[in-house]
Amino acid sequence: MVSPPPSPGQANPTLVDGFAEIERTAEHAVDDLARMVAVDTTFPPGAGYEAFAGLMQSAVAALGLDWQRVDVPEHLWRVAGGPAHGRRTNLIGRRRSGKPVLGLYFHIDTVPAAPGWTTNPFRLTRDGDRLIGLGAADMKGTIAAVLLALRAADTIGLPLGYDPMLLLCTDEEGGLYPGVRYLAEQGLLEGHILNFNGAAAPRIWAGCFGLFTLLLRVHGKTVHASAAGSAGASANAIEAALPILNALAALKPKIAARTSTLPAPPQATHPLAAQLDISAAHGGQCGGQIPSLFEILVCRRYAPEEDFQTARAEIENAIAAAAPGADVEVLLTGHLMPTSDPTGPHWPRWQEAMSAGFGYAPDEFAKWGATSCSDFGWVQQTGMQEILLTGLGRPDNKVHAPGEFTTRADIVALAKSVLAYLSAEFRPDLSPETAVIHSF
Repeated sequence: MVSPPPSPGQANPTLVDGFAEIERTAEHAVDDLARMVAVDTTFPPGAGYEAFAGLMQSAVAALGLDWQRVDVPEHLWRVAGGPAHGRRTNLIGRRRSGKPVLGLYFHIDTVPAAPGWTTNPFRLTRDGDRLIGLGAADMKGTIAAVLLALRAADTIGLPLGYDPMLLLCTDEEGGLYPGVRYLAEQGLLEGHILNFNGAAAPRIWAGCFGLFTLLLRVHGKTVHASAAGSAGASANAIEAALPILNALAALKPKIAARTSTLPAPPQATHPLAAQLDISAAHGGQCGGQIPSLFEILVCRRYAPEEDFQTARAEIENAIAAAAPGADVEVLLTGHLMPTSDPTGPHWPRWQEAMSAGFGYAPDEFAKWGATSCSDFGWVQQTGMQEILLTGLGRPDNKVHAPGEFTTRADIVALAKSVLAYLSAEFRPDLSPETAVIHSF
């Protein structure tokens, strides 16, 4: 589907004019963010993706971009008894003018709202420059910033050096089959990609850890609690899970002792290390009934130097050794591959664009990785190695926690960075595509 192109803008517009238009219309980005926060896209379960795609489809069409919905087939992400349900609807919006393509990637899911919110997590709240709401920083605010940049370019008629391709994708927050993985495997990605799942910081991305989640389902047998002492009458699933919990707790420090050569953030005092966490536990219903099911969610972050199958087997072997007679299912419910060094020929131009938007000096940039994870390890498996990184994350803006926020100032700065990178006038000497053309 295609919408009519916007009306032409002013004569001979410049990037300076574009920055002024971003400043003038920044409140539109706040309004966009409010509408996005109001759509519940929490994962699990990820049931709001289709509704969010509908909201974004209107925004993409208003910019005159082609749009396409792509659902991840259910057999790829469905786990019996797992946490996910609802259509996995991804949205692609792109301009086709024959210029090189810049992919602009966003994950549309958020983590669930944790206890402790003092405002409605699904209603954007303003506190001075702060914009508070679930997903405001990670990462719906980045979508608002890019829409702000693209509208500014269209309004003034700023010539672009790249055709933007928006990728609004599902299941980054621990899903089994992230949407961008499916798009990559279907050959739907083009050009190079700017990934907004990062920080508002002068960072050169060195890659990141992988992550997988295992759902342990410990089965018992339900009877009336008064019959619990009868031989063979019951099996208490919670009690059967206790040695498993103890085994996982004992394994935790052993795994944490494994460090990576991936460079740590500048302020870190220790090397990046692997992690094992018991992230959730559920079982039982009432005091008068022996529980027949106890579920444990285990989260394992693994370094690029580690092997996924070996890491998974270590956990499963510990479970089997701790409770050899227990009836335990082990289900893989989420997996993100480690991302290897994504640096490529477009990075110098993006670094300059970040400086133009946020005001960073060249000597502020540092290269580092993280134990936080990305779905771009899967993309790299398809052959696309270079990934640029940016975002709105800052150490104090409570990403994944009650009170998550971004700021209007950061949205404006990110919009300026994106507009600079897209602009045809901005540092053409740093565009690999321009350099290739000039070489003939």
